[in-house]
Amino acid sequence: MASLHAPSIRNPISQTRFICSGSIDPSHISTIVLPHNFGNGFPCYHTGLGRSSKHTQASSDQALVSHIPLLSCSEVIERLSLSRESLKGNQRLLAMYSSVFGGITTDPAAMVIPMDDHMVHRGHGVFDTAAIVDGYLYELDQHLDRFLKSASMAKIDPPFDRESIRRVLIQTVSSSECRKGSLRYWLSAGPGDFQLSPSGCGGSALYAVVIQDQSPPDYKGINVVTSSVPIKPPAFATLKSVNYLPNVLSKMEAEENGSFASIWLDSEGFVAEGPNMNVGFVTRQKELLMPHFDKILSGCTAKRVLTLAEDLVKEGKLKGISVRNVTVEEGKNADEMMLIGSGVLVRPVLQWDEQVIGDGKAGPIAKALLNLILEDMKSGPSSVRVPVPY
Repeated sequence: MASLHAPSIRNPISQTRFICSGSIDPSHISTIVLPHNFGNGFPCYHTGLGRSSKHTQASSDQALVSHIPLLSCSEVIERLSLSRESLKGNQRLLAMYSSVFGGITTDPAAMVIPMDDHMVHRGHGVFDTAAIVDGYLYELDQHLDRFLKSASMAKIDPPFDRESIRRVLIQTVSSSECRKGSLRYWLSAGPGDFQLSPSGCGGSALYAVVIQDQSPPDYKGINVVTSSVPIKPPAFATLKSVNYLPNVLSKMEAEENGSFASIWLDSEGFVAEGPNMNVGFVTRQKELLMPHFDKILSGCTAKRVLTLAEDLVKEGKLKGISVRNVTVEEGKNADEMMLIGSGVLVRPVLQWDEQVIGDGKAGPIAKALLNLILEDMKSGPSSVRVPVPY
C-alpha cells in the first residue's frame, strides 16, 4: 500500500486552475433542444460562449436533440456548476476527497469520478458511512473495520493503509467544517478501462464525501411489507458493496405499496433485514430479538443497540437479549418491531403487511433504545466518538 502524501484542494472550482486541451471553437457551440425536465432546468447554451437562454420545451416528453455542442473543458465546468446549483433537495455536499485527483475539494461541481472507474460500469466497489454529531465522528472505527473487510471480500487492495485512510476521512470532514451530517466513503477497483477484469486499472481509488442533510429527523412509526424482490445470497449480502439494485427495488416496492420499507426473508423463510437497515423485535416475553448476522449485513448501529440494550435488562425493562433465527409468525406477533440503522437509528414499525404490531403504537422499548443511541452519539465513550480537529 502506498503512503499518503496528497495536497488538499480547497478552492471553489471557479478559482481552481484546470488545464484544458485546445482552444474554444465557436463553430462547436450549436443549438440543442431538450425536454423541459432535462438538467433540472438549468439553461442550455446556444450560439456563443457565456451566452444562455431558456431551453425550448418539446411538444412531447421525448427529447428532441440536434446539433449537440462539442464543449471545451471550461464550458463543461461551467455547466456542471449550473447543474449543481439547480438541484433541489435537502442534502448539501460540503467536501469530497478523491485519490484520483489527490486532494479535497469543497466545490460540489468538482465532486465527480471517472466514467472508466470500475465502480461505475462494473459495480466493483464497496462503501461505508459514519455520522457526524457535534463535531465528532460516531463509530468511525467500527464502520472503517467493516469497510476494509468488505474491500477484502471484494478483492480490492486499498491505496493506503488503514491509518492513512482514517486520516483522510477525518481531514475531509475537517475541511467541510460540518459538525452535523454524515460521511460516506468508497473504495473502488479504480479507473483504467471498460473491461470486466480490473487487471487494466492503474490501482484502486478512495473517495469520500461529507453530506449535510437539512431535513428534520423523523422517528415516527412506520409500516413495512414483505419484499418480493429476491434477497442477495449471503456471500454478497454480508459485504457492503455498491451493488444496491436489489435494495433500491425493494425500497421502491415498499413505497409503491404505501409503506416505508420492505422486509427480506432468507432462503429458509426466516426474517433477514430491510433494504438498508436491520430488524429488531421485542417478544411478548420482553426479549430483544434480532436475526443472525451470518446471512445479512452486520449492522454497526444494530450491534451498538444490542450493547446499549443491556442497560434496559439491568433496569428490568427487558428480560433478555437474543440473536437467532426469527420466523415471520414470531415477528408479526411480537409486542414491538423496529428498523435499526445509521440512517433511521431506531424506527418503530406499527404494521407489517396486514398485521398490526402490538397495539399499533410506538412501543416503550423502541423509544428507550432510540434515546440510548441518541445519547451515545452525543456523549458516548471515546471508542465510539472520534473528535474532528476543525
